[in-house]
Amino acid sequence: MPPVRMRERGRAKKGTMKRILKQLFKLYPWQLILSLICLIFNVFGNISSSVFVSLATAALTEAGSKNVNPFIGTYPVTSTFGFTLYTNVTYLIIILGCIYIVGIFASWTWNRTMAIVTHKFLNEFRKKMFAHMEELPIKYFDTHAHGAIMSLYTNDIDTIRQFISQSLPNLIQTGLVSIFVFTIMMITSVWMTLVVVVGFIIMLAVVKGLGGKSSKFFIKQQIALGQVEGNIEESIKGLKVIKVFTHEEKSAEEFDKINDELKSYATTANIHGNIMMPVMGNIGNFLYILCALMGAFIYVFKWKNLSASGYDVISNPGQFAGMIALFLMMSRMFANNVNQFSQQVIFIVMGMAGASRCLDLIDEQKETDDGYVYLCNVKYHKDGTFEETSEHTHDYAWKYRHKDGTLEYRPLQGDIVLDQVDFSYDGNKLVLEDVSIYAHPGQKIAFVGATGAGKTTITNLINRFYDIADGKIRYDGININKIKKADLRKSLGMVLQDTNLFTGTVMENIRYGRLEATDEECIKAAKIANAHDFIIRLPEGYNTMLNGDGSNLSQGQRQLLSIARAAVADAPVMILDEATSSIDTRTERLVQKGTDQLMEGRTVFVIAHRLSTVQNSDAIMVLDHGHIIERGTHDDLIAQKGVYYNLYTGAFELE
Repeated sequence: MPPVRMRERGRAKKGTMKRILKQLFKLYPWQLILSLICLIFNVFGNISSSVFVSLATAALTEAGSKNVNPFIGTYPVTSTFGFTLYTNVTYLIIILGCIYIVGIFASWTWNRTMAIVTHKFLNEFRKKMFAHMEELPIKYFDTHAHGAIMSLYTNDIDTIRQFISQSLPNLIQTGLVSIFVFTIMMITSVWMTLVVVVGFIIMLAVVKGLGGKSSKFFIKQQIALGQVEGNIEESIKGLKVIKVFTHEEKSAEEFDKINDELKSYATTANIHGNIMMPVMGNIGNFLYILCALMGAFIYVFKWKNLSASGYDVISNPGQFAGMIALFLMMSRMFANNVNQFSQQVIFIVMGMAGASRCLDLIDEQKETDDGYVYLCNVKYHKDGTFEETSEHTHDYAWKYRHKDGTLEYRPLQGDIVLDQVDFSYDGNKLVLEDVSIYAHPGQKIAFVGATGAGKTTITNLINRFYDIADGKIRYDGININKIKKADLRKSLGMVLQDTNLFTGTVMENIRYGRLEATDEECIKAAKIANAHDFIIRLPEGYNTMLNGDGSNLSQGQRQLLSIARAAVADAPVMILDEATSSIDTRTERLVQKGTDQLMEGRTVFVIAHRLSTVQNSDAIMVLDHGHIIERGTHDDLIAQKGVYYNLYTGAFELE
């Protein structure tokens, strides 16, 4: 099945923020409570410092009107809130310094704590995503672009980091500051506060207009970024194919198309986003001027001011100076606070959209496994009986518990039966129809036919990468639905047409077939696959480091390592899917000897286009459009002079 693009969401699902915050508090409750307390102290310190600046201004004005030294002695200072305070500027400066010190410590603590919490949370979140991804069925990866999946772990996770480390604290801080500041402004002057409210309404309209457009394009930018990464991943993977078919210009055109789309979305998003800050800043400046003018009118024209002290005329110069200084600082703080929050709206929306896509992965249904039959190693006694052992032996048995609690062991023989199996990838078009195959222990069953006939699909069904639509598949008389998938696959060794090697040494790549295998067992497996000779000629032999997917080896050498990996797995049943397709004829003969030794005493399924490799099979199945149209030994099928005869004679005529 060809992969399709990941479903692209333009907005976050409902409840996404609640789920992220719930997981965050579940993992780090005390750290978040500490951060919240420090954040409250920091906000309180910033606001109270403004109040003390207002008191200092009132004290200086009061001292000037009475012609006294503002730094020595104590004298009455009428505050903005209407009460009289006996102090001087020196005391106020000392108190202000203490407030700033507490604020600095609180700010340092909550910033450091949030940085630690953020990256620990992302670490756990990635682990959760990856662990869940490993339990998803193969179908998920067939229907989602690999580049888009990779983008979840990079771009979308980074938007969550931005939300937790910056946007969330800013959101809380904005709420706290707004409450404190608005309360102080209402206590100071209701009329001046109304001016701020009007300005706040205008700011909200700007945030909704510019911020809404910007957020929409920022989300599209994230989606386009995932598509660019997917295109790059596919191009790098298929670079040789691009060069072989001189497809560079077409590939560049395709990249330019999606890259230009990314540029368009990013440019539009940043234009709207960057315009917002100066617009909001200028609205804040006008608001500052209007508040100053309103305060001046209240004082000059002797308007009655509605405040905490009542509804009266402010005639005291010190009280007016303190009031206007405090209110202007509060209005500036309020405007800056709203401006900062407007910048975070984009990142909040992006973070929730990114989190929604990551949660979509976590919400994908895992590969179901209702099996209760397990695979275990057994040790045979001289009298023919056996017992379960933790040691690795070459003998296996199926173990399952009956309802009455008794255990039953059934020796693994490798008897596999497909009985009238139907299968469809999409639930509509049947890929396999009424397929029946009987593979007795130790037999070699071959599948031949045109590409797309359903050969590989059969082996995928035996591995339960997909579940059949109808029919039965039995393994030693046990329905494979009753066998634990991990144990089922552990009993099946597989060599694929496409080799997959990993960054690591040659020894580590061979040991991937069975992680507990010793070096001696890995070397023995390499000799069986006839890979030993070329391995010892490598710069560091079995300790040679492979780059990426084994790019420093030839295709044939990579395939030999894949066969050695299957050999070290020592599985009772082997599946060879075009295992020798990338090996030259001479090497194929050597490998054939090794695989014959490997297949001895095992049930083997072979898929091959080279019909010379399946002549010694016990049964050959000829498939066409999901049906078995011929079956029998090589000699039987040649004698029938049917499809297999045409394939065989035509292949040798071409040679």
